[in-house]
Amino acid sequence: MKAARLYDYDPEMNVQLKIEEVPAPTINGPDEVIVKVGAAGLCRTDLHIIEGVWKEVMDADGALLPYVMGHENAGWVEDVGSNVTSVKPGDAVICHPHRSCGICLNCRYGHDMYCDHGLFPGLGLDGGFAEYFITNESSVIKLNTNITPLEVAPMADAGITAYRAAKKAAGLVHPGSYVTVLGVGGLGHIAIQCLKNLCGARVIAIDREPGAQALAKDLGADLVLDGGSDLIEQVKEATGGGSDVVIDFVGELGVENICWKLLRQGGELIVVGYGGTIEVPTLELVINEIKIGGSLVGDYTELVELMELNADGLVKMHYTEYTLDDINTSIDDFKNRRFTGRGVIVP
Repeated sequence: MKAARLYDYDPEMNVQLKIEEVPAPTINGPDEVIVKVGAAGLCRTDLHIIEGVWKEVMDADGALLPYVMGHENAGWVEDVGSNVTSVKPGDAVICHPHRSCGICLNCRYGHDMYCDHGLFPGLGLDGGFAEYFITNESSVIKLNTNITPLEVAPMADAGITAYRAAKKAAGLVHPGSYVTVLGVGGLGHIAIQCLKNLCGARVIAIDREPGAQALAKDLGADLVLDGGSDLIEQVKEATGGGSDVVIDFVGELGVENICWKLLRQGGELIVVGYGGTIEVPTLELVINEIKIGGSLVGDYTELVELMELNADGLVKMHYTEYTLDDINTSIDDFKNRRFTGRGVIVP
């Protein structure tokens, strides 16, 4: 099969994925599922993998190279293991990015992302930038009728990550509250739609790119700002003292030390983007009683919920399509913000 493989890490991102023929995966366990890839989303984590941000955590000695990236996958079931009963060959599916075991205590509680034995295709393990990839039954969700893999593939990670953060925010606010979304990219534009359907709070969207600002307005953001030097003052004036919740989808480039300053007293920051370091004086934490916490992808049930919102037409993924042969072009376009929403790779 054709696949795009990473052979080296490079902080300057001068390396390119190599398109080559590799053996297709085969069933080796009774719970495994082989998926014919219909589409695979391109994620900022993919850029961070190439840059080596994940190297020390995932592959300190480089022993896993080369491998196939791609962790936002949807397609059609090609083959199943002997114990698989919930899907069959030909079924259209979206794949939760984490291959959870389903039997550890964390899985029993429904916390797929905390699985004691979890595997993550696309992060050191062959993923979906290929014609086929392998996962397991506990990770696949059948798509609703008339929903195609191309329409939803990035929701496997970008979608549920945004949905999980938006769902947390929705539980913290009431009508008349403010939720501020920093970064209207592949995740942020999904979060805006989720917030508008999960709660009555007013949504402020912040992005420096005109295309992202236009998209935020189209998706119903109540106020769109460009992130200028007076951003803190603009948000405090618009909200009457600060946002009740801020969701940071950037997490680097200095944004991480602006976002907590947008909160009102008692507000909460939900950090989704990463790469930077947050520095908050402890006095600020005490006097303003703000809370700061992270949000990690999302669980299987959250992806099921998101697929229902998608099937009802309430949350849609905005994407730009690329062929597998053009994957390096898509990475360069993503790095230089030449598209809004998400890039999607089609084998």
